[in-house]
Amino acid sequence: MTAPAVPARRTGAGLRRYLPYVTSGLQGLLQYRITFLVSGITAAVTAGLLAYLWREVFAARDTVAGFDLAGITTYVVLAQVLALLQNNRVDEGVSAEISRGDIAAVLVRPVSYPVSRFFASLPVSVANAVVVGVPLLGLYALLLPMTTPTWSGLALFGPALVGSVLIAYAVNLLVGLAAFVSTNVWGLRTIKDSAVALLAGQLVPLAVMPEPMAAVARLLPFHGMVDSPLRLLLGRYSGAGEAAGILAVQLGWAVALLLAVALVWRLAIRRLEVQGG
Repeated sequence: MTAPAVPARRTGAGLRRYLPYVTSGLQGLLQYRITFLVSGITAAVTAGLLAYLWREVFAARDTVAGFDLAGITTYVVLAQVLALLQNNRVDEGVSAEISRGDIAAVLVRPVSYPVSRFFASLPVSVANAVVVGVPLLGLYALLLPMTTPTWSGLALFGPALVGSVLIAYAVNLLVGLAAFVSTNVWGLRTIKDSAVALLAGQLVPLAVMPEPMAAVARLLPFHGMVDSPLRLLLGRYSGAGEAAGILAVQLGWAVALLLAVALVWRLAIRRLEVQGG
């Protein structure tokens, strides 16, 4: 006898439970539309300053660590676009819910809190990328020399982009959950933002860093957020084997961080239950 396809229906029903979080994330974003302007100005100024600095560097040489002027300009502009995509405000929202005590209500909802936060963050990431990131990219494509990616680079960039979003989400959620044990989450967020800006390759590619610093960056998950996706997009790898290795390392970090999120959330639930909510 053939069993009915109940699991597929349950999966669909399970996903539909998280759709309201997508809506609430979008509604919350619309209440703070000024953040688009602030994010856009910040990203535009950062990209412009970096492009100007690299222009001065290339005035005295033709290449740096295999980059020409168009290549490094493309990298720094796209790095700011990725930073916008990963600015999902999960750390801010989660820490605020914990500080207010609203997190206790999560225990009675028939949903996974980490998953619900992911769905709520999607509109924020997409809106940042589309409303701010795409115009920023178009502006600098008109003003500065930039490299056009190949089709193979775009194909590899797709899964790498998904991996970068997952890593950013997990890192931000872990920082937000630190509010269970620390009252200075703002300080942790500042440290995280600084570490990501430097070690993810938002400011300079890992290939340009001094080797000791680059070696440290390669041991941490942050490079999977910016440097790895852009290496694949810009063709900075030797053959299919190295490209697959870059994706495999990124996937490994994404899985490890999501498992860490699940573990930390389980410990947080126990802490809430012991304290009586």
